[in-house]
Amino acid sequence: MYLREMIARTMADRMAWFWMIFEPIATIAVMIFIRAYIRGGKNITGAEFIPWMIVGLMGFYLFREAMLRPMGAVEANRGLFTYRQILPIDPVLIRCFVEGMIRSFIFLLFVVVGSLLKINLIPDHAFGVMMDWLSLWMLGVGLGVLLSVASGLVPEVGRVVRIITLPLLLISGVIFPVTYVPAQYQQYLLWNPIVHGIESMRLSFFDSYHSIPGIDMTYLWFWALSTLTLGLVMHVRFASRLKAR
Repeated sequence: MYLREMIARTMADRMAWFWMIFEPIATIAVMIFIRAYIRGGKNITGAEFIPWMIVGLMGFYLFREAMLRPMGAVEANRGLFTYRQILPIDPVLIRCFVEGMIRSFIFLLFVVVGSLLKINLIPDHAFGVMMDWLSLWMLGVGLGVLLSVASGLVPEVGRVVRIITLPLLLISGVIFPVTYVPAQYQQYLLWNPIVHGIESMRLSFFDSYHSIPGIDMTYLWFWALSTLTLGLVMHVRFASRLKAR
């Protein structure tokens, strides 16, 4: 199932790898243009703008794909459910794993190419970055497992979730520093667990970077483990309905 999913993800479309790499490059190019020619300035306090942007985008795309891809896993693998040992949760978890591997490879590719282009993408605290990367992955996996059941039972859920990914990008501190938000509203940003993961990864990446007070990875893991537990419970409860739909 892993090989089947990996081949389908990377080779079913001749342009699959191109779009996975081009999407963050295009977003970064647009943001550089906005900052350089409209707003002015290319630096974030304590970090260079391009590495800062790459770290945020890669972290968000990891979370987003781990959350969205599992929603179609049950339907795409329905024919395999004739084998009794295969449950609806199996293709969901495999998709989460495949997306994590692909996004990790692309991030490493950006680090290597960026280093060759003299862009500082070598983290100051590599172990911390790996743990933050894993945390964002697990947050996406938790929501992905939960939404795979919800969208399997109510297809409209998947459409709504895909629509809100753009607002999530804007309110998660990915393309605009959270320090730009007035102090009295920053507490509301901290309700979003993605902010904690992305800002923590930037803090690990850039030793002199400063974020808003209150970044706490325990809060992110609370969300990740809660959604994963609820999703697994729902898979057990509705396994027969997911197979039969």
